[in-house]
Amino acid sequence: MLEYLPVIFAHVLPGDAGIIEGFLQPVINIEQLLAVVAIGLLSVQIGKRALWTIPLSFAVMMIIGGIIGFILGPAPIIAYGTALSLLLFGIAIASQKQIPEVIALIGIGIFAIFHGYAHGEAFPPEQTIIFFLAYGVGIVVSTAGLNIIATLVGFIALRSDRGAILLRILGVVIGLVGIYYLLNA
Repeated sequence: MLEYLPVIFAHVLPGDAGIIEGFLQPVINIEQLLAVVAIGLLSVQIGKRALWTIPLSFAVMMIIGGIIGFILGPAPIIAYGTALSLLLFGIAIASQKQIPEVIALIGIGIFAIFHGYAHGEAFPPEQTIIFFLAYGVGIVVSTAGLNIIATLVGFIALRSDRGAILLRILGVVIGLVGIYYLLNA
């Protein structure tokens, strides 16, 4: 059935990319998935305006990073930035401290550039700009959906003491995954 869809919407051969590959990137890449989930949880933890400013900042800066990564190509330091983000996001969630929104926006914005760069550099360079745009739309839609789900989970979890403990444990797990990736970057 996919053969009837325009090629940018189809799941195509390895080396090609389109909207579906972009949509799957944050879901199948554990570093990206945990970062996006952490963003949703942190926005709930900070509360108020951060519910929308944190995820929006992450998405905008990720787009900028993606464009830079597409233009500049592979950079080994990116792996360290994405891994460090998991460690710091995990610590922030586990500590359940009230981080000032401005500080969170700056830190999350910087790390979003690393995550976006990783997406941009992963895009096959032989593809056209229309494929890159479709790929980017897929990533942004998937990221937004995962952020919404994580935010809802955070709201539900913070309504009880057990849920708050589970969020702390999740923060520790995210931080440990960050350490693992830092050691293996």
